Amino acid sequence: MTDSDQTPNTHDENRHDQLTTAPNATEADAAPRIDVTEQGDGVTRIDIRDDAAVRPGADPEETEQG
Repeated sequence: MTDSDQTPNTHDENRHDQLTTAPNATEADAAPRIDVTEQGDGVTRIDIRDDAAVRPGADPEETEQG
């Protein structure tokens, strides 16, 4: 929030507040899920963290292997 007496919240603070204000929310809900690395020349690498609770893609247990 911004008031004349306060400094504005950072992106990380706003993200944390948004992800932990729901009923039954925990600190784990606000855990980082991606790593962003600036590699120079305008290249940005985005990696899904190995410890992310939710990962994109199909559930490995539901995919058929044949």
